[in-house]
Amino acid sequence: MGRTGCCYRGAERLASPPRVPRLRPLLVLLLALCYGAHRGGHCQVATPQCRIHKCTTDFVSLTSHLTPALDGFDVEFCKALRSYSACTQRTSKSCRGNLVFHSAVLGISDLMTQRNCSRDGPTSSTHPEMQSEPCNYHSRTQHAHTHPHTHTHTPPGYLFCGLFGDPHLRTFKDSFQTCKVEGAWPLIDNDYLSVQVTNVPVVTGSSATATNKITIIFKPFEECTEQRVYQAVTDDLPAAFVDGTVSSGAPDHNVNGNNGDSTGKALWISEHSPGRHVELHASYIGVTVIVRQLGRYLTLAVRIPEEMAHAYDATQDLQLCLNGCPTSERIDRGGHLPLPLPHTALGLQLQQPHGQGQSSHTHSHTAPYSAPHGFSMEGARARCREQLEVQDIYFHSCVFDLLTTGDANFTAAAFSALKDMESLHPHRERWTIYPPSSAHTSQPITWLLLLTLCALG
Repeated sequence: MGRTGCCYRGAERLASPPRVPRLRPLLVLLLALCYGAHRGGHCQVATPQCRIHKCTTDFVSLTSHLTPALDGFDVEFCKALRSYSACTQRTSKSCRGNLVFHSAVLGISDLMTQRNCSRDGPTSSTHPEMQSEPCNYHSRTQHAHTHPHTHTHTPPGYLFCGLFGDPHLRTFKDSFQTCKVEGAWPLIDNDYLSVQVTNVPVVTGSSATATNKITIIFKPFEECTEQRVYQAVTDDLPAAFVDGTVSSGAPDHNVNGNNGDSTGKALWISEHSPGRHVELHASYIGVTVIVRQLGRYLTLAVRIPEEMAHAYDATQDLQLCLNGCPTSERIDRGGHLPLPLPHTALGLQLQQPHGQGQSSHTHSHTAPYSAPHGFSMEGARARCREQLEVQDIYFHSCVFDLLTTGDANFTAAAFSALKDMESLHPHRERWTIYPPSSAHTSQPITWLLLLTLCALG
C-alpha cells in the first residue's frame, strides 16, 4: 500500500505553519504516527476491530479549530488529549501489535507532559453542539457556530489593537498612526468593555505625548461577572482590580487548574513581572489585555472578538482602536508629511540638542526642545537595531521616539509592543507593516525625519 494512506485525513490542516505557527506538539504527534506506519517501508492498516483511525479523526475534529492565540487554548487542548487517550484505551485490546496505535499512545503521553495536562479531568465531546458553557466565549461560539450534521466549527474572528511610545497606535484595521491625543482618550468603548488612556507631553516644546494612565472597565455580563475596573498609572501597575480583587464572576468550567494563569473564574488578572507586566483575561467575552510599564510610560495591547468590538451604538463612535485618531490629532498623516524644512537641520539639532532650561516660548526649528540625552540619526538607528532586527514600522517608531525624546526606554517599549502584537494578533500574514516611503525608496529615513519634524514643530 502506498505511503500516502499512512497519515490520517485532515493532518495537513494541523501541520500548516501559517495557520498554527506554535503548535509544534501536534507535529510531533503526526510524525510519531507516520513513523510508526512507515517503519519497514510499508503502511500498516488498522484492522476493522482496531479503531485507532476513528480515535485520531475525532482528535483532529476536536482540535482543528484551535490556535494558540485563543483564550483557553491549553485547557481545550488538554481536554481533547484526554478524550483521545480514553478512546485508545477502549480499543487497546483489538490494536495489540499495531504500530500506529502504539505510536499514538506514546505521542499522547508526550503531549500531555509538554502541556502539563493531568490524566484526570474533563474531556471534549465529539458533539460540541450539545454543550455550551455560558461564561466561556469560546464554548458559546463553538456551540452557536457548529454545523449540526458535520460537527464542523467556524472559529470566531479576532481583532488586535496596540498603543505604545509617543504614542503609536495600531488600530483594529492594522492602520498604524502616530498621534498627539494629549489628555484622556477612549481606545475601546462598547457594550462589554471600555479602555481609556491618558497621555501627557514627554518633552517641552514637542507635540508628542506618551501614556501614563490606563483605565479598563469590564462591564457586567449576565451571570458571569459584575463590573470590574482596573487602573494602572506610572509606577503603580497593580495585579488587582481597584476593589482589591484579582478575579470575578462565575467559574469558567473549561478551567480545571491545569492552566497556571487562570483562577477558574470568568475574569482574572495574572502578574508576569511585578510592577512591569500584567495581563487581564476575560474568558466570558474572549478578551485578553496586556499592560506594561517601560521607563516612565505605559503600553497596551488588546485582543477582542470582532463581534464584541462592533457591539456599540452611535454615542460610542469615538474609539481610537476602531476609527483611529482624529485628523487634527495625527502627527504622521498617513506617513506622508510634505514639510518644506531641510533634513540636515533636524539632524544637526538632534546631534546637539539645545541646553536645559530653554523656554518653550522661544523654541525654533533649530532648537525645538530640551532633551536629557541626544541621539543622532545613526545613533538612534543603532540603538533600535539592538532589539528590532526588521526595519518595519516598530523599528521606525523606535527611532522616531529616540530622536524626539532622547529616552532610551522607548526602545524597550517598541520591542515589547512588537512581541505583544505577535502573541495576540490572530493573522500572522498581517504582522509586518512598513512605512509607505520605505516600500518605494532606498531612503526610509525621510519618513522618520518628516515625522519627527512634525512632532517637534
